[in-house]
Order: sequence, then structure tokens, then C-alpha cells
Amino acid sequence: MNVKRIFGTVLTVLGIAGLIYTGYQIINKSEAYTSLAVFGIIGLIFFISGISLVKNTKDEG
Repeated sequence: MNVKRIFGTVLTVLGIAGLIYTGYQIINKSEAYTSLAVFGIIGLIFFISGISLVKNTKDEG
């Protein structure tokens, strides 16, 4: 399997985990807004870059 595709999948999963963690903490009304913003932004960056990496990688035939 292609290494770029695996790396893109890992980035996507990490991004989803970061976004879920941020959403969970916001629902629980956490007071640490700075760390929530950092987790949310990093999660969003990982998610978007992972999706684009998987989408733009060609299959080797």
C-alpha cells in the first residue's frame, strides 16, 4: 500500500480525534479556551491535510 495514503489516513484520524475532543470540551463548558482553540485548529489542519493527501494520491497499478 502507498505510504502517502497511509500517512493521510493517520492524519485524518488524528484530526477527527482532535475535533471530537474539542467539541466534547466545549459541550462540557471547559474554561481552558486557549488550549481548546489550539486543539481545534490543529485538529482542523490535520483533518484537511489528511483528506487532501488521500484524495490527491494516485493508486499504483
